[in-house]
Amino acid sequence: MKILVIEDERKLAAYLRRGLSEEGFGVELAYDGIDGLHQASEGSFDLILLDSMLPGIDGLAVLAALRKTSRTAQTPVLMLTARAQVEDRVLGLQSGADDYLVKPFAFSELLARIQVLLRRSSAAAGALEPTVYRLADLELDLIRRKARRADQRLDLTAKEFNLLSLLLRRQGEVLSRTELAEQVWDMNFDSETNVVEVAIRRLRSKLDQPFALPLLHTVRGMGYVLEFREAKS
Repeated sequence: MKILVIEDERKLAAYLRRGLSEEGFGVELAYDGIDGLHQASEGSFDLILLDSMLPGIDGLAVLAALRKTSRTAQTPVLMLTARAQVEDRVLGLQSGADDYLVKPFAFSELLARIQVLLRRSSAAAGALEPTVYRLADLELDLIRRKARRADQRLDLTAKEFNLLSLLLRRQGEVLSRTELAEQVWDMNFDSETNVVEVAIRRLRSKLDQPFALPLLHTVRGMGYVLEFREAKS
């Protein structure tokens, strides 16, 4: 899931990108209202974090423009502001913000609010794209960012979770190392880099080794596939 952060305080913006990236989100930054509105209009984001006081165009003006455009009219917007007055929060909500968070804030609270908005957005969209995926006894919840197999919690890192979610969304399809590197690490594949193999090995140790039947399979010379295969007699 992708988040656009429109925040002119570069230190805070960098902090948010680092924290959200560690949670497995794709994050893009804009440092003023004009660039933020352009990125929101041209890109595809699951949620926007919007500072209320921005150079170029202020946050409320950006919000008004977002709500007038069909591409972004339904995109959840969480406003960030240093203004703690009730009137400011009410104005932001009345202008179309889905939630409002006053600075300074705890990252854990921000993350919880993001998760609530994403769940609400998925429900409002009629769950056109599933947020929970299953294969055999494996279950993965994209919003809560939890994975379980045989009712046991899998302790995955953010990259392992993203790797598993990609494989699970495209279960039964062989994915090459190049595609995995591009989709999960946002990098062009380098034959000298073994990041994919290492991640696959670590994921397999948590996903398959403790259980009777493996789900993650290597297709020699092609890549990897996540699928259920009957046990050989």
